[in-house]
Amino acid sequence: QVQLVESGGGLVQPGGSLRLSCAAPGIIFSLYTMGWYRQAPGKQRELVATMTGDSTNYADSVNGRFTISKDNAKSTMYLQMNTLKPEDTAVYYCNARWHTLDFWGQGTQVTVSS
Repeated sequence: QVQLVESGGGLVQPGGSLRLSCAAPGIIFSLYTMGWYRQAPGKQRELVATMTGDSTNYADSVNGRFTISKDNAKSTMYLQMNTLKPEDTAVYYCNARWHTLDFWGQGTQVTVSS
């Protein structure tokens, strides 16, 4: 059973930075598409960023501010979030997908507020 565990969320002021981590033991990064998604109150879950191999994809709303990366040796994926805005406030979820396999973490809250 694969368990993805996010960490690193919290309260940050507008313009600040946070780095989210997703521990993914048992996931072979070279096979899976890894991704970050978020869900704000009253809204649908939306894609933030994905990584397949070394290829990355970002939502327009975060492109240039967020960076997805991974450390194969630590089986951990990251999301570096810079220049945070109040509209980035959401629960952020880690995802690992390969063929019919689709794993999610429990989410970590990010709140951007002064």
